[in-house]
Amino acid sequence: MLRRLHHDQPAAFEFTPANLDWAKAQMTKYPEGRQASAIIPLLWRAQEQEGWLSRPAIEHVADMLGLPHIRALEVATFYFMFQLQPVGSIAHIQVCGTTSCMICGAEDLVAVCKEKIAAHPHELSADGKFSWEEVECLGACANAPMVQIGKDYYEDLTAESFAKILDEFAAGQVPVPGPQNGRYACEPLNGLTSLKEYEGGRPKHNASVALAVDLKDTVKRIDGTETPVLTPWLGKPAPATPANGRAREPKPAEGKPVDATGNTVQEARAQATGAPATEPAAAPTKPRALSEPREGRADDLKLIKGVGPKLERLLNSLGFFHFDQIAGLSAAELAWVDDNLEGFKGRASRDRWVDQAKVLAEGGQTEFSQRAKKGDVY
Repeated sequence: MLRRLHHDQPAAFEFTPANLDWAKAQMTKYPEGRQASAIIPLLWRAQEQEGWLSRPAIEHVADMLGLPHIRALEVATFYFMFQLQPVGSIAHIQVCGTTSCMICGAEDLVAVCKEKIAAHPHELSADGKFSWEEVECLGACANAPMVQIGKDYYEDLTAESFAKILDEFAAGQVPVPGPQNGRYACEPLNGLTSLKEYEGGRPKHNASVALAVDLKDTVKRIDGTETPVLTPWLGKPAPATPANGRAREPKPAEGKPVDATGNTVQEARAQATGAPATEPAAAPTKPRALSEPREGRADDLKLIKGVGPKLERLLNSLGFFHFDQIAGLSAAELAWVDDNLEGFKGRASRDRWVDQAKVLAEGGQTEFSQRAKKGDVY
């Protein structure tokens, strides 16, 4: 399906102060230079705040993460969980239309949507309160047919019970989610066949339904009035937004592992330069660079593990054309290179470019360069 941005876009987007604190806290989950990994949770938060993802919201998130706008647009248009057009102000209905639900009556639910909401998917109802779409399997096959409304599942539906749920939403109520035919969860329709001793002593609702009922959170959007966001990975709450309304800048996840090796950024730099890991990080110092390769012949920097065509072009633009230039980087110069690898910050230290370049500058081969010359890497 071709997914396009909506033709009618708002002028701007801003996170609420609480949501901005939440977004910045999420960015601290990721190592320095890899904040772009927070793209999906931040886009999702923007959608929960507004109901859908506008172009200004997508670009705002991209700017927060230091991404080109097109990279964020690629993510938003790829995943169907992101709504690229306005949705109902009360609820957006997602009707499961895959095999189990289709066999059990999903088409009847779609007919209710067409009658009570709008004739076509993604159209707003006349009062702007509802919208709907048909989606792929939502994983509640034992309770077919079912729909997802907001965060919750409404299961074991008939056309009549579904229509009643929509009427209750329209009247400002929040119908209890879960099975609508008296079933507790997803036990057999004719009753429990095991664990019968628990049938009389169980809570009124199953855990998912109980949480929704307690929080009254079925269709509630994230607007900043919810419980303050905690950052347990930092061992403390997220920083509060100052009284002037300007959120604090996120702190890089210093001391956190950068990858599967368990190395921190500081440790990776230390390994690449021979400095003790406990040594204070050197202040970045710009190394001497060349305006063009010596004798018009640049080394193939792609023989260094971690350097692809894009990074080779970036290194050339920074004045690096030869292995010995990288091999001779000091700790402070390596830090400068790491900081200036736009989109790849920290890569030079993590992949130990200095060690690799020393071998290659002396005419030797690394295991990676041997494979690269054979065409065994892509």
